[in-house]
Amino acid sequence: MKKILVVDDDRILRRVLQNSLEQQGYQVTAVSSGKDALEIFNQDVPDIIVSDVSMPEMNGFEFCRQLRSQPSGKLVPFIFLSAKSDLNDRIQGHSIGADDYLTKPFEMKELLAKIEALIERSRRVHAEIVHLIEQLVSSGSTNFVENSRGDSSPKTVKQTPQIEPLPLTPAEERVFWETIQGFTNKQISERLFISPRTVQTHLSNILNKLNLSNRTQLVRFAYEQGYEKAQSR
Repeated sequence: MKKILVVDDDRILRRVLQNSLEQQGYQVTAVSSGKDALEIFNQDVPDIIVSDVSMPEMNGFEFCRQLRSQPSGKLVPFIFLSAKSDLNDRIQGHSIGADDYLTKPFEMKELLAKIEALIERSRRVHAEIVHLIEQLVSSGSTNFVENSRGDSSPKTVKQTPQIEPLPLTPAEERVFWETIQGFTNKQISERLFISPRTVQTHLSNILNKLNLSNRTQLVRFAYEQGYEKAQSR
């Protein structure tokens, strides 16, 4: 079941959105401010976020800005749902990092269409990352070696790469190996029997220690450095 985080200070609209989205089969968490939304996000990363702009404590623009500054929040689909319909507001929303901007009043059918489209795009991105992993594994197993006649011909050889130990704790290493196989935070949580929040904490520490920005860079780093071969031995 896909998870949606709804952020809006209008109590009635939150209830309407939650009921409508749950009827479509989504799991919905609804909060009234960007500050509360960040706390929820850090505990359990949703599949998509729908947020108002004008809210107390922390408005939607600041919420989106802080979300996009986190490694785990860079690729999460984000839709602004706002009464602020000026062109400059819409431009600001997109420039901060929103994937879409829908003005109130709105048609629920249109919002649902946008949600489904962004979730599908996110699925394709994840699938492409997994495909990249498979390509790197495949290309890493075949090398060109010189034969006795001096010709270069493709031959499969076993490599024993010399790699540096990871500067990670044992718990972080377990999350590292799961991540480079393409598993999501939720899947890692279920496989390692830890909370999604703990997974995210370990992943953030891993990225910081390796000076990387996101999961895609982590996957590329692992395969370029030969860590996936070390795991398979």
